[in-house]
Amino acid sequence: MKIAISILLAFSFVTVYPALSQEKARVVVLTDIENEPDDAQSLVRFLAYSNHFDTEALIATTSTHLRDTTAEWRIREIVEAYGKVRTNLLKHETGFPAEEYFHSVTKQGIARYGMDGVGAGMDSEGSDWLIEVVDKEDDRPVWVSVWGGANVLAQSLWKVRKTRTPAELARFVAKIRVYTISDQDDSAPWIRKEFPDLFYIVSPGGNYRNATWSGISGEPWYNFASGADTSIVKNTWLRENIMEGHGSLAAEYPEVEYAMEGDTPSFLSLIDNGLNVPERPDYGGWGGRYEFYQPRFKPYRHRQEANPETRPIWTDTQDEVMGNDGRIYIDNHATIWRWREAFQNDFAARMDWCVQSYEEANHPPEVKVTGEQEITITVGEELTLDASASSDPDGDKLEYHWFLYPEAGNYWKRSWRSFIELENTDQTKLQIKIPAIAKFSPPQTTHIILQVTDNGTPSLTRYQRIILNLMPSND
Repeated sequence: MKIAISILLAFSFVTVYPALSQEKARVVVLTDIENEPDDAQSLVRFLAYSNHFDTEALIATTSTHLRDTTAEWRIREIVEAYGKVRTNLLKHETGFPAEEYFHSVTKQGIARYGMDGVGAGMDSEGSDWLIEVVDKEDDRPVWVSVWGGANVLAQSLWKVRKTRTPAELARFVAKIRVYTISDQDDSAPWIRKEFPDLFYIVSPGGNYRNATWSGISGEPWYNFASGADTSIVKNTWLRENIMEGHGSLAAEYPEVEYAMEGDTPSFLSLIDNGLNVPERPDYGGWGGRYEFYQPRFKPYRHRQEANPETRPIWTDTQDEVMGNDGRIYIDNHATIWRWREAFQNDFAARMDWCVQSYEEANHPPEVKVTGEQEITITVGEELTLDASASSDPDGDKLEYHWFLYPEAGNYWKRSWRSFIELENTDQTKLQIKIPAIAKFSPPQTTHIILQVTDNGTPSLTRYQRIILNLMPSND
């Protein structure tokens, strides 16, 4: 394993910690920052995790809430605050980009709303830069994280289609992955219709209450039932754990007015935590879970732009989750809020990193399950998974929790006698039994998640996903 070595001269010793295990995602952010506080909140979190990404652009855009202006200046204010804490962040993990780099990739989109900013003569610094980013000789896809309107992306696609061959356009489109926070201008439905092969994650339309992403913090605003802890997305918790006493970057985090960080799910799935698999939205992770299908048109969910979908997209689906109140919840918001305690604690720890030494702060455990991460097993067989090699960089005690994530696969309980049995789910070793009575054809898959949490302050969680390919018996 590669290791990063940080020489802390002030204390005259060497700290060794593991490098990120997941390939960094290339990321472009389109933000209608200053339309309300949540974009600034999300940018603070994004920069606190910026060593997990290769950030290619931060582009100020318009949206339905900010129609004729952009706020590049606000991006630069927050980046400047990040620069003041970067040295301290580097004491905890490697790879945080320099402030100057972020300034160099901060750009402006066109100050027009939606499709009024798409077409001949509508190029902007942002749309031209996005084309340059996608054109780079880099095999990794470019994740376009859309926090506001999408017309910068729309203009880039419009221009490439006008100036290149169909084959060149297809190669360009194939490199892009979009995760957009609902539809905040009329260019978003246009993009999905005109570029049917484009990878696109979205809860269509402008009815935010029904959108998957609102599960990050929606209860204080939308008042729908949730089994998640609502206290950790409110201003009281945020002041204590994020905003106050955590340095210059945290000081740029504004108080919640409507809902906390509505844009953050668009990049939570790119964080290297052992659970997230960005290219498989159906696997589920901190950014939620989505399935690929053509959603049925529901006018009441499309208040801003009434456009039926013309093709399949990655969109809303459900998880069945036990809430903190002991009730079962089955909805799309649960695909995000089920992880809320973990991602809020993780963010709080990173804010501590902005001002604390390595010894004072907490750091996430390293999860290691021996053997392959994808296993083929036949009905009637037993399997043992061993995570005893897991460790914690701070020497904290670790708590283990193994659980099935059936929604991420296609094997579901047919009857109580055929369900997969997990034994010792709170130990380092897990015994799995596939009942011989289980009947299915063709082969099925299911996912087992190991969740490891330390007892530091705040407690931090990392994961390991094991995919089981279940083969029917020959009987």
